[in-house]
Amino acid sequence: MKISFLIVTKNRPEDLVFTLMRLKALIDLSIHEVLVFIDGCSKTEPLVTQYNWVKWTVAKPSVSASPARAVLYKKAKGDIFIGLDDDSHPISLNFIQEVETVFRKNSNIGIIAFQEVRGLFLSDAEALKQSKYRVAHFTKDFVGCGFAIKRKVYQETNGFPLWIDIYGEEPALALEVLDLGYQIFYQPDIKVNHRIDIEKRKLQGRNYFRFEHQLQNAIRFYLVYYPTPVFKIIKLLFHNFKKYALSDVHYFKLFFKVCFSTLVNLPGVLKYRKPVKPETIKLDLKQLNYSA
Repeated sequence: MKISFLIVTKNRPEDLVFTLMRLKALIDLSIHEVLVFIDGCSKTEPLVTQYNWVKWTVAKPSVSASPARAVLYKKAKGDIFIGLDDDSHPISLNFIQEVETVFRKNSNIGIIAFQEVRGLFLSDAEALKQSKYRVAHFTKDFVGCGFAIKRKVYQETNGFPLWIDIYGEEPALALEVLDLGYQIFYQPDIKVNHRIDIEKRKLQGRNYFRFEHQLQNAIRFYLVYYPTPVFKIIKLLFHNFKKYALSDVHYFKLFFKVCFSTLVNLPGVLKYRKPVKPETIKLDLKQLNYSA
């Protein structure tokens, strides 16, 4: 099978180079391809001439993660799309063969969710030692730093949403895949190393940017997909107001900023409204509330 590896990148050229070199050692360029979307990042653009085996898309200015994925995935030619972050790369043995085997064994699987191994390690062998024993199972979501989706399945959906910028695009695509009757399968034997500095993230503390965008996109998620979204939105707002807005003046300001922008942009969001089946909603247990 031909496989397309797809990456959206912004302001992390060193991480991207590391990932590209790992992919080049893994794939057969006669049957596989690597596509990268540079999302409004001039310091990454010099890589375009240095890595001519990559299919590049350059956006000026930034369009944000989900719209960038929406553009990039339309250009892919593989039978299987593998999504990675610019700071994640495959580390499991026989990575490509394992992906192909899962799809081959069960034609109803639309997405494979990989095991994410977080942290900075001296080698892939060290990263593998930090992976956890997990049992493979069907699930309702996946993480964007490591997953595979059949091209056929992706094309049956609306793709990555244009009404989400960043944080929340994976649950949207997952819900559409489930609503079509396909399954999402978590296979922990297929692993990627997400090269994030865990200790540094802990020290960063409160993430106002993430809070604002996750709250905004959670509201939009319910507006687009839920047949009766009002109760879910009220519950979402109450939770975030009590837990975050009342604890910090900046969270408080962002909370009301999101509420105002939701009202202003409501007509634009509602044009994408396409409620899923009630039985699909019952499967969707993913909580989109902000989690620090």
